[in-house]
Amino acid sequence: METKKAPIRRAFDAGRSAAFLMPRRQIPRIYGRVGSLEVRLAQSRADLRRAQNLRYRVFYEEMSAVPSLLSQMRRRDEDDYDAICDHLLVVDVDAKPAGGHGWTSGRRPEVVGTYRVLRQEQAERAQGFYTQSEYDIAPLVEARRSNYKFMELGRSCVLKPYRNKRTVELLWHGLWTYVREHKVDVMIGCASFAGTDPDAHAMALSFLHHHALASPEWRCRAHDHLHVPMDRIPIEKIDAKAALKALPPLIKGYLRLGATVGDGAVIDHQFGTTDVLIVLPVENIDPRYFEHFGAPEEVRSRIAVDA
Repeated sequence: METKKAPIRRAFDAGRSAAFLMPRRQIPRIYGRVGSLEVRLAQSRADLRRAQNLRYRVFYEEMSAVPSLLSQMRRRDEDDYDAICDHLLVVDVDAKPAGGHGWTSGRRPEVVGTYRVLRQEQAERAQGFYTQSEYDIAPLVEARRSNYKFMELGRSCVLKPYRNKRTVELLWHGLWTYVREHKVDVMIGCASFAGTDPDAHAMALSFLHHHALASPEWRCRAHDHLHVPMDRIPIEKIDAKAALKALPPLIKGYLRLGATVGDGAVIDHQFGTTDVLIVLPVENIDPRYFEHFGAPEEVRSRIAVDA
């Protein structure tokens, strides 16, 4: 999840540019379907707006993010990165029109899950990676650019009624297919604990620091003015079982795949979260997941459907 605060004027320009940069309509790029749910890329202004609306519902209405006046009026979470990113969506193709009735006819797919992704080449043509605002990732990207292509993950959320294994796995099928399609080598981005008190997550943060810290060659540090120490409990006092139970599901999922974390947490007061940096080289992914999601050399999703 990403969390930069922007002035109202900048947010207005960002939302407007994101909408106008996207085409009105394209043939959907569908990565997979299970029942009434399908995972695909946003292909239109309407797709993007629905993803922004979902993010608002989750981050601002369900969680404790503090919206700007413009966000409140539009009921959308938006910033200037939306215009340069791709947006992975899980949609319910059988969802009823807004309100369940009205002047519109037919059915309008509802966006129930999303990931915002930013490839290195997209970032370098624009304002860089968003994660750089919290962690000094630039030296890592520069040192590895000859052999590794980076991609940033952010704004991940799923609508509460759909927050189950099926939806999350479908989102991951789409993300993994996108990674292989674009030959991405490293996924990077921030994941969050709820709340701004790091001591409330002392056990989990300390577990991450002592057991999941990235090796020196992959390690990035939070900027000095934002850096919050994660080693809040000595290693000998950590209850690993309790720590794992306290980890947010998304962070736990990244660790299972083979991810490591950066040095230091960052408090995001706008979104009401404590952020940690996730670094996941594709070469580190546990091979057992390939049996379900597909091997790295495969391009087509194993649950793909014809568009």
